[in-house]
Amino acid sequence: MAGELETDVLKAVSRSFYLSLRFLPAPMRRPAGIAYLLARTSDTIADSAAVSPQERIAFLEDFSQQVRGEAGKLPEKLAEGVANDGEKALLRRSGEVVAALATLSGEEQALVREVLETIIGGQKLDLERFGEADGNHVVCLPDEASLDDYTWRVAGCVGSFWTKLGFQTLGKRFSDFPQEELVRLGIEYGKGLQLVNILRDLPEDLKVGRCYLPVEGADHRAVLMTEFSKWRERAVEKVSKGRKYSKKLAKKRLRVASVLPAMIAEETLRMMEEVSFSRLEERIKVPRPKVYGMILNAWFSR
Repeated sequence: MAGELETDVLKAVSRSFYLSLRFLPAPMRRPAGIAYLLARTSDTIADSAAVSPQERIAFLEDFSQQVRGEAGKLPEKLAEGVANDGEKALLRRSGEVVAALATLSGEEQALVREVLETIIGGQKLDLERFGEADGNHVVCLPDEASLDDYTWRVAGCVGSFWTKLGFQTLGKRFSDFPQEELVRLGIEYGKGLQLVNILRDLPEDLKVGRCYLPVEGADHRAVLMTEFSKWRERAVEKVSKGRKYSKKLAKKRLRVASVLPAMIAEETLRMMEEVSFSRLEERIKVPRPKVYGMILNAWFSR
């Protein structure tokens, strides 16, 4: 992958992953970076406001075919509906990212395609589920199983991918812990990170008619925030798996890269403890200086 994609473009579309990626050993770094850029591209397609949900589903299917190695190009009009400059640039350079996938080993390509198929499947399901939603018609997930399935599709599968990639590229230098058990821990960790995103983004999602919390009466703030508190506690428990996961890894760089998202998530969850809806609307965000402090703490304490 071109150096600019690995640095400037990736950094522009990622706040915390870019920092974690820098700590990964070289054999893992490149395939993990390509997988992230592909997933971020599909996410940008799913969120583009320039076309209808039905068209976005079709474009996601086209992009999925490209990831599988078939020829194709995303239409320029998709980028017109993207406000973020970094995401817009990524969308316009999606062909380069897909081409970079082909430079990986066959085994690495298979892992990347496996995780992208799961992620894109979740994004398509999202568009189907919320296709008719808007600010005046809020659609909520029907039950806890649906929320668990969603967190698996968009983040839990990444925990599995990360672990399999580590064993594939580093073997025992990744971990001497049983792979199947570490995969399960990684999946729960990933689900926890996505729960944090869901909770943090609750007001913004509601504005467009989406509610990922399985609650009846999302328009009643007291009911909604009671459900919020319940899932915040679930997120705390799942994110804690990140600490356990990182301790099972063999190299210090791996441990730092893996624990940093947990540290940021833990601080975000702390900031959301007993938070009001109006405070959520102001956007909960861990300050960048504190993130840098976490990096130093992770490096010198592990």
